[in-house]
Amino acid sequence: MIDIKQIIANPEAVRTALLKRLESVDFTELLQWESERKSLVVAMENKRNERNKGTAEISRMMKEKQDATTARETVKQIGKDIADLKNKHDDLATRIHDLLVNLPNIPEDIVPAGGKENNVVIETFGEKPGFDFKTKDHVDLATDLKLVDYARGTKMGGTRKWVYYGDGALLEWGLINYFINHHIKNGYAFMLPPHILNAESGYVAGQFPKFKEDVFHLDAEEDATHFLLPTSETAIANFYRDDVLREAELPKKIFSYTPCYRKEAGGYRTSERGTIRGNQFNKVEIFHLTTPEQSEVSFQEILATAKQLLRNLGLHFRVSRLAADDCSASMAKTYDLEVWIPSINDYKEVSSVSTAHTYQAIRGNIRYKDAATKKNKYVHTLNGSALATSRLFPAILEQFQQADGRVKVPEVLVPFLGKEYFE
Repeated sequence: MIDIKQIIANPEAVRTALLKRLESVDFTELLQWESERKSLVVAMENKRNERNKGTAEISRMMKEKQDATTARETVKQIGKDIADLKNKHDDLATRIHDLLVNLPNIPEDIVPAGGKENNVVIETFGEKPGFDFKTKDHVDLATDLKLVDYARGTKMGGTRKWVYYGDGALLEWGLINYFINHHIKNGYAFMLPPHILNAESGYVAGQFPKFKEDVFHLDAEEDATHFLLPTSETAIANFYRDDVLREAELPKKIFSYTPCYRKEAGGYRTSERGTIRGNQFNKVEIFHLTTPEQSEVSFQEILATAKQLLRNLGLHFRVSRLAADDCSASMAKTYDLEVWIPSINDYKEVSSVSTAHTYQAIRGNIRYKDAATKKNKYVHTLNGSALATSRLFPAILEQFQQADGRVKVPEVLVPFLGKEYFE
């Protein structure tokens, strides 16, 4: 959530930034409500002081055996006035909160305006693989090599489901283990969070209330209280909810492995076949909590980690800076790492590296005590997939396929699979 102090300090700057991702922004009503709310706070404080004086006066009159009836009525009326002021204050506070909670994060200056058509490719790694033979797509390769059973996955779970089987399951598990080992060696704390989260977790991460319909709820009612996590970021962002951390503890670096459960929209185009788009997929996620001063260093570290993993796998990929309206609403900046899928002649995202600044921390009341000022400040939260596997799987099959129908196993995964080729 945007800090209202930021809007009060420079409403035009915030408005201009938000216009990168919204059609219109007007803070006139919000600022008026906030001004009225502050006036009500002062009025309530004055009334409370008046009531305290009246109560003291009644006590004095009682000790002196004086009639305090009128004074009691006056204090009683002041109590009613305070209650009336509080109701007005709470109504304004609710309106202010409801407006703020539905605003997206303020994009960084470097973020382009508009939607995905304005995304900018900033780096490309490796060369697109060239083939001098008739190639297969990942679905045919996975089927022929008995790595994935799509038909039985659909039979068991419906559309957008599949079963990794045999060497396919070993490849999937090898990727996850490779990522886990890499992050442990780099000093990250490993977390295995619950897959069922409460509504507050969705709110803190920024998915609720606006994107509540995008997740799988466990209750039939519209105000369902529990849901399946769409990404472990949603869980990790809540781990320190309502905590005050010591500045010396920061940055905190955490990673998690979970399946992810999402109501993915889309059709049955070639670009979405196989494991490219599904309702359940595996992902290893890294997450940082930092001071504002550490934030950009952490962003670059997460980005470098994701790039290193892809380079080590030997895959051709690119890095894109997302335009404001293509970023998640919670994020101030996002870079996507997109791997090349030859059969669709296109790139698919396997990692999003993002910074939320204080947006999630304000919602979750996650703070740290500044060592110099001794004041509590909101942390910055950052996250990045490192990596999601469901699109790496087809990229590996297609980029490393051989003329004889085999697929070469990336060198870093050989120890996990015990073989150099799928055949």
